[in-house]
Amino acid sequence: MKVEIGDATLYLGDCIDVMKQWPPCFKVSAVITDPPYPDWLAEEYCYYDGIIDFLNNLDCKQLVFWSTKVEFPLNYSARHIWDKKTGCGSEYEFLFERNGQKNYKMARFYFINSEVAAKFNGDVWTGHKSQKPIGLMRWCIEQAGNAETIFDPFMGSGTTGVAAIQMGKKFIGIEREPKYFDIACKRIEQASKQVDMFIEPPKQEQVSFL
Repeated sequence: MKVEIGDATLYLGDCIDVMKQWPPCFKVSAVITDPPYPDWLAEEYCYYDGIIDFLNNLDCKQLVFWSTKVEFPLNYSARHIWDKKTGCGSEYEFLFERNGQKNYKMARFYFINSEVAAKFNGDVWTGHKSQKPIGLMRWCIEQAGNAETIFDPFMGSGTTGVAAIQMGKKFIGIEREPKYFDIACKRIEQASKQVDMFIEPPKQEQVSFL
């Protein structure tokens, strides 16, 4: 299923199956995503070995979350750190950049694991166990430079899409779980409406009858 909301195009389905339907010439400016990886949520989120191998076929800047004892399986140019600001030394995640800069950076944004934490981040709690702060995803998009179209093949509840729309970018997202796909659609639709509120309507041409 395909849903278009303003500058966002969203697909319900497995990303591999959806992308097989796209033309060979399909291109995006940047991939920013948080895929399933071998951790305590691996089975719930349907992880399997080679799940992100398809990223090798996309020639663009990529930022991929991957925090597990299993080594990141693809080549990368830099490894960034997300400090969750929980006060615990081990509370961080890695973010691997591909085809981009070589300088390692650190982003500090509060971890979201409850409705209270979401509100503290200026967001809403979606119930997704891997929900990321909007501020963090905006930071990721900034690292992508002048990217016009952001692609998230593991969209989840749509935080990357919300951040992209807020920043005036086009967004393409794919999510296999209907529950989170519906949440993503609603969040991105709301973000699009809020952006439209700040766009000045075209001025009508003034016609003089004198």
